[in-house]
Amino acid sequence: MVPPAALCVHLCIGQAYAISVFNLPMTKLIGITASAPDDWKLTDLGWIFSIAIVFLGLSAAVMGRWVEEGGPRRAMFTAALCWGGGFLISAFGVQIHNIWLIYLGYGVLGGCGLGIGYISPVSTLIKWFPDRPGMATGMAIMGFGGGAFIASPLSVWLMARFSTATHVGVMETFVAMGAIYFCFMMVGAAIVRLPPAGWVPEGYVPPAESSKMITTHNVYVYEALRTPQFWLIWIVLCMNVSAGIGVLGQASAMSQEMFPGKVTAVAAAGFVGLLSLFNMGGRFFWASISDYIGRKNTYLVFFVLGFVLYAVVPTAGESGNLGLFVLCFCVILSMYGGGFATVPAYLCDMFGTRYVGAIHGMLLTAWSTAGVVGPVLVNYIRQYNVNHGVATRDAYNNTMYVLAALLIVGFIANLCITAVNRRHHMAETTS
Repeated sequence: MVPPAALCVHLCIGQAYAISVFNLPMTKLIGITASAPDDWKLTDLGWIFSIAIVFLGLSAAVMGRWVEEGGPRRAMFTAALCWGGGFLISAFGVQIHNIWLIYLGYGVLGGCGLGIGYISPVSTLIKWFPDRPGMATGMAIMGFGGGAFIASPLSVWLMARFSTATHVGVMETFVAMGAIYFCFMMVGAAIVRLPPAGWVPEGYVPPAESSKMITTHNVYVYEALRTPQFWLIWIVLCMNVSAGIGVLGQASAMSQEMFPGKVTAVAAAGFVGLLSLFNMGGRFFWASISDYIGRKNTYLVFFVLGFVLYAVVPTAGESGNLGLFVLCFCVILSMYGGGFATVPAYLCDMFGTRYVGAIHGMLLTAWSTAGVVGPVLVNYIRQYNVNHGVATRDAYNNTMYVLAALLIVGFIANLCITAVNRRHHMAETTS
């Protein structure tokens, strides 16, 4: 019941990937059918997601030790309060048309719920599945990638049910979703369990430390910050996410601009949905594969294969090979999601199981950084090219090469990772 408990939380907070569903309706809160002069602009609404991702990383880093020491139930309960409460505050912000309340509700409070909820089941799952830590965390984090598939149609359906001739139904939808998510996350908090101290699956034999860089010792949460391994893995995650998240945010526009006349807006929306499926499936697939080939080798595959695919994309665009373009980005997005799901097990290999949740929380600041770096690179390099006379369909070519260069940085960082020096180990050897 532990993986379903984790999914109850991650499928709910995964709604963050679908927040853009509300963007256009919230530009018409006053005008109803079209934006009025006093309505919010898309640029104003875009900050909601950015603030939430920043506070995801900050709350995960600051509250990681608290989550680890208090157990998953307290953390899931707190995440449910923050996530559900964020929707309610945002609903009030919509009602009185105050965007700062939405920044506070969904962005700050909801972002804290995202961070605490994201890391709450990680170390618990690893303790239940010491033989398959990648598979275990992949199951839960797959839920975060798939949460948008539930949230997007649910949001559209609720807004349609609540909309009238005088309002667009966003406020009521926020209230309903806050209540629904709170209830489901409370189910997860109710059924989650920690294994007894020292518990291992029947017949399980811990791997030799020297074979796959898997330690049987533990490193204290703040001691981990003093190791080069933590910062190398931070760079690995940041580079992998920066490359993927920039593409994910511009996938629709990119496909239409690189293949004008071939890809319609409807087809582009389908392309985005396909990428989300690979993002979700890659989290489980690659994390499970890492249990067999090792975490370091898995990231080596990400960076080498990713470099090749990013370099191929401009060729696919110039030749008009839409099938190759779609294939490249489907694999790229699978590795983007796989990077998220594999990194908790990587940290467990390096630092042990005891504080892996707290260490994972601090590492998620790499996600917050990548959430700024990736989109900025994609958007601004494209705009620079367009401003200097480059055809729109070719404006992404240089961007792809820059993203490929990021993967080279990640490849070098991953290559430098070795086992943690014994001087960083805690005195005890049990989890």
